[in-house]
This record gives sequence, C-alpha cells and structure tokens, in this order.
Amino acid sequence: MTTASPHAHGIHFGRTDVQNVGMGVGILLIVVGILGFIPGITTQYDELRFFGPDSQAMFLNLFQVSMLLNIVHLVVGGIGLGMCRSGMGARNFLMGFGALYIVLSIYGLSVGVDSAANFLSLNTPDNWTFMVLGLLMIGAGWILSRHLAEDRR
Repeated sequence: MTTASPHAHGIHFGRTDVQNVGMGVGILLIVVGILGFIPGITTQYDELRFFGPDSQAMFLNLFQVSMLLNIVHLVVGGIGLGMCRSGMGARNFLMGFGALYIVLSIYGLSVGVDSAANFLSLNTPDNWTFMVLGLLMIGAGWILSRHLAEDRR
C-alpha cells in the first residue's frame, strides 16, 4: 500500500491513495474526452453533433457521444487533476463529481434516448456506465479518505 516509508500509511510518491485514485479518474476522463473526437475510435464521426439526440457518433461503437459530452469529460477530468493536489480536494472531487455522474445517469434514464431533452446525447450504455462510475467514485472517495483527519495529526 505504501512505497514512501513503512510507517506512513496511504502514501505513494508523496500522495495519498485518494489523491492517486482521483488523479487516475481525472486522467481517464481526459483520455475519454480526447478519444471522443478521434475518427475511427468514434465511429459514425460525420454524425457527431455539438449536442442533442441527433448526434449519432458512437465512441468505441457502443457509447453515443456529442461534442458537448466530450467537453464535459475533458472539463471534469481537468478539474479533477487540479483538485487532487490535496487529499480533501481529491475526496471532494470523487464524491462531488461521482454524484454528478449519478445525476446524469438518472436524468438520461428518465428522459430517454430520443427525447429532445437528451442534450448530452446519452444512450443506455452511457447511462449505466455513468451510474457505475459515479458509485465507484463516491465509494473510493469515502473509503480512501476515512483516515485523512487522522493523518493530519
């Protein structure tokens, strides 16, 4: 669990586990956001729209994407990298944006794929992936930050 010293629990290269996980999530979201703009990785690229259910581009031929959704991933990932400079920032990123992804999932499931209210161009695999991602982010933020207050003493 540690590489810095045998008595400093949760430290890896000067960062806590919650910071490492938060940075990993931030990097993953940035990579997904970038790949969403690359033809070939995103099929039906000529159908990519800025927003709305009319965007028929498919990331990895599974997830419906729009330019706005790709930008959301890039922004959330960038915010995550910035927030993960501290343990509490990483915790807040994972728990706060995890909740946001759960809300987006519920919203996507509620409005339906073909609805004009589907402004992010979410399909069913998007919605369920966002639900799982959000739950994992919240769980990681909670579990990995339980000892932050103790570590400050």
